[in-house]
Amino acid sequence: MSDTYSPPDTPLSILHQDHEILIVDKPSGLLSVPGRGEHLADCLLSRVQAAFPEALLVHRLDRDTSGVMVFALTAHAQRHLGLQFEKRQVKKTYVARVWGRVADKTGTVDLPLIVDWPNRPRQKVDFDAGKPALTDWRVVRYEESATRVRLFPKTGRSHQLRVHMREIGHPILGDPFYAEGEARNAPRLMLHAESLRLRHPDGGVGMNFSAKCPF
Repeated sequence: MSDTYSPPDTPLSILHQDHEILIVDKPSGLLSVPGRGEHLADCLLSRVQAAFPEALLVHRLDRDTSGVMVFALTAHAQRHLGLQFEKRQVKKTYVARVWGRVADKTGTVDLPLIVDWPNRPRQKVDFDAGKPALTDWRVVRYEESATRVRLFPKTGRSHQLRVHMREIGHPILGDPFYAEGEARNAPRLMLHAESLRLRHPDGGVGMNFSAKCPF
């Protein structure tokens, strides 16, 4: 991963900005936070902080996942949003293109996950030591050799959607960790954080932010 990191040179895509929060559409291929080493310093957080020095991290998306991310612009907002994520009050919707034809129209994957230490950052299912991970999914439409689905994670484990889809036999197209053979042959990881519903830190009003799926 570190050898081939060439983040996209795209301008910051701001979806919403006010006195407490900043909503950004993260491009695929860009780290959310810096990795180890100078060559992994470029990330969405550093780009956001170049324009908004007061911006604070609240959550992350995988490097190859695109879509909606929220940053806090005050310490109060960071605490408020952090608690919402911790208590699973933030509603997240993703769009993915997965390998093959998913037989059922809707379903739920309930498989506990843990880091696969020898192969990190990969994750794996572990019924003894894994942390609970729950994903609802719904078919949007069928394509030639793939299915477009919406994914609704109820927990926020690392690589949760990627592992869960692989475990039910439909890895996300272009996934360098969990897809094999033809399923890997996509121009990018076909996973996009489409929308985020949260309560605004100033007053608690429910707000929904979305970013159009680029694939």
